[in-house]
Amino acid sequence: MAVKIRLKRMGSKRNPFYRIVVADSRSPRDGRQIEQIGTYNPVVSPVEVKIDEEKALKWLGNGAKPSDTVRNLFSTEGIMQKFHEQKNQAK
Repeated sequence: MAVKIRLKRMGSKRNPFYRIVVADSRSPRDGRQIEQIGTYNPVVSPVEVKIDEEKALKWLGNGAKPSDTVRNLFSTEGIMQKFHEQKNQAK
């Protein structure tokens, strides 16, 4: 099963709010999810991002692939750097 970390759109029309979820890559965007690991609200200023770092690192370690947007969010939060350091330390 190919697992992705991606955004699930919530909120009303013209007022998006996203949940960062782990889901099977074959399921639809707003469909079934395995686990919710954070939220992203691009409407407020400054942009609000809340991510459970432990869960994110656990899923990345298990082979989940982040979408482009989630990868950018993880990079700004410093999660991708911690993942790469963790991965290189294990070798």
